[in-house]
Amino acid sequence: MSEQPEFDTEALLLRMRELVETARPMPLSASVLISRDEFADLLDDALHGLPEELRRARWLLKEREEFLAQARRDAEDLVEAARTRAEHMVERTEVVREANRVAQGRVDDAEARARALRHEAEDYIDQKLAGFEVVLTRTMQAVQHGRERLSVHIEPEDGDEAETEDEETAGFFDQDEM
Repeated sequence: MSEQPEFDTEALLLRMRELVETARPMPLSASVLISRDEFADLLDDALHGLPEELRRARWLLKEREEFLAQARRDAEDLVEAARTRAEHMVERTEVVREANRVAQGRVDDAEARARALRHEAEDYIDQKLAGFEVVLTRTMQAVQHGRERLSVHIEPEDGDEAETEDEETAGFFDQDEM
């Protein structure tokens, strides 16, 4: 890994793109000079950053699931407590209704908070993936542009064409001389 401070993956990919775009051109060529070690270090840092961001997203999803499970347990405990209390106070049906209403309200609140947390995690992941998509698209365009600049089309000279035709026809008529 490089000795530079750690950046997020998107910043590293943008730095690699900048390195390619600002590289010194080679004399008499469309190619550029890039420090292999510097580019490899940036690429390694970006690759190591991806798992961290994915780990954060997984952590958010796990936290949401744990929160929802705890809220369900709390709601079940509350409902069970209300059921027990209602059995002791059969004549007070209003208490049972209130407990069920409170329990349902807490379950609804917990599910709403879990949905909000899930949406936040999905938005975070979508935002990161969109950023990666933009950077990777730009990088691919830069690579494609570089490859196009590197491709060389050699056109045969007039003398070469004539020699090629003579060689082709010479072999054709050799069989008649046998």
